[in-house]
Amino acid sequence: MKSILKSLISVLSFLALLSACGPGEPSPPAPISVMLTPNAASVRVGESVQFTATVHNSTNHAVTWSLSGAGCSGATCGAISNTGLYTAPARVPSPAVVTVKATSSADTSKSASATITILEAVVWTWVSGSNTAYQTGVYGTKGTPDPVNVPGARREAVSWLDSGGHFWLFGGDGLDSTGVYSSDAGELNDLWRFDPTTSEWTWVSGSDIRFQSGTYGTKGTGDPSNVPGARHWAVSWLDSSGNLWLFGGLGYDSAGNASVLNDLWKYDLTSSEWTWISGSNIRDQLPNYGTKGTADPSNVPGARQGAVSWFDPSGNLWLFGGLGVDSAGNWGWLNDLWRFDPATLDWTWVSGSNVGMQVGSYGTRNKPAPSNVPGSRVWAVSWPDSSGKLWLFGGLGYDSVGGGTLNDLWQFDTTTLTWTWVSGSSSNGQAGAYGTKGIPSPSNVPGARQQAATWIDSQRNLWLFGGDGYDSIPWVGQLNDLWKFDLNSLEWTWVAGSSSLAQRGPGIYGTKGTADPLNIPGGRYAAVSWFDSQGRFWLFGGAGVDATGGGGYLNDLWHCIR
Repeated sequence: MKSILKSLISVLSFLALLSACGPGEPSPPAPISVMLTPNAASVRVGESVQFTATVHNSTNHAVTWSLSGAGCSGATCGAISNTGLYTAPARVPSPAVVTVKATSSADTSKSASATITILEAVVWTWVSGSNTAYQTGVYGTKGTPDPVNVPGARREAVSWLDSGGHFWLFGGDGLDSTGVYSSDAGELNDLWRFDPTTSEWTWVSGSDIRFQSGTYGTKGTGDPSNVPGARHWAVSWLDSSGNLWLFGGLGYDSAGNASVLNDLWKYDLTSSEWTWISGSNIRDQLPNYGTKGTADPSNVPGARQGAVSWFDPSGNLWLFGGLGVDSAGNWGWLNDLWRFDPATLDWTWVSGSNVGMQVGSYGTRNKPAPSNVPGSRVWAVSWPDSSGKLWLFGGLGYDSVGGGTLNDLWQFDTTTLTWTWVSGSSSNGQAGAYGTKGIPSPSNVPGARQQAATWIDSQRNLWLFGGDGYDSIPWVGQLNDLWKFDLNSLEWTWVAGSSSLAQRGPGIYGTKGTADPLNIPGGRYAAVSWFDSQGRFWLFGGAGVDATGGGGYLNDLWHCIR
């Protein structure tokens, strides 16, 4: 009885406790949150990636999308749809990072973000020529385009792009119409025109047989019979009137003797005539420097090969360095900078030394100074930009203390007449620092190299392809890496090709005329290049690796779309 009473008291106490507590309180709702997947992505220009936003703890799952970036705004950041499909812009912003943000419609204080890295995209197309080395030239009839015409395999030619969008090619060391090649020489003086609309070559001037002497005629007078002698390692310009200019190189003078030259020629596209303008018709000529900074009719650069050239917005032609004869009559690498005025036909010695084999004076990176000057060198590459600056990269020559292959990037200001060391090393023999393909970085830099190919695009970016030089290991050989230098950020981007000669295979040609992301030219040096109005890079020939993996002289023509 007593135990029953205790149990009843316990039940009544529990009921009383429940009554005292009253009705239960509801738990607070969980906060809204947004999750975005993926949270990071890399996408090439013009390509797309899908993002998915998930809204938790809300019956309203709608989000609004937005884009932002330190180097872009609006459409230059790309586009994103209502469903989260992001499409990258046509050009890489600088910096190349875009943030995509998904904001909850139920609570606009809740959002999630993802980072997108925009990468360069390049697709190569094999357009003309052969995918195997040492091909004979097919000349056809002079002046008549034909689908079967094609220049023979060659290296160290020169090129121009005319105002009508035609590509021009002259000379080099290679194979003529006979197909005979000797390892010690094969200088040509054939002039070709390529029409990118019809994809046809036309043999325009010169001989279809190598080793031709020059026919100079009278200095300053055009004539249908005039023609420069066969040569390679010359330099070229295109002036504001559309005339093609050619200077020096290693080749044949008027007497049929071969050595370095200092003759300056002009080819008139209207009359189709060559004119000997300046310099000598005899090889191995000494320079006449005159007074630095002062134009004079008697001034003339010495004979040389492997120099570089520019054309500035004021209409002047510029010439730098090479391997040739200095003021003392000695052979060596040069670092003299010259300006030629096509209106007065006068040369001016502007910068550098009149004596060869000079070390570079680098100064402080990115700080111009009157004492700065690149070291003597041969087989460097060059670009002009739209602001009148002249750019110089690499080659074989002198760094700050001695000789070797270089990867220094320089800028020359044609207004202040000062050099600036911008990028690369003041020491020779440097390996490439490739970083991540498609991503710019201050630490990226191409390896030291000579005889690369170059372009400058409509956004004023400098482009560099291949050459003979150092990869990332560093091994030395024929490279097929493609680089971009951004003149705004002053950063290099490794865009395409291999960072290692150990991984570089033969050229992947695919089907002629068909673009394919898998296509890639084989490693090569001493090719020529053009940049057309459609934004395509063009590359022809050189010495390098064909589709079989074998090496030799090439006559393949490629274009690259980015």
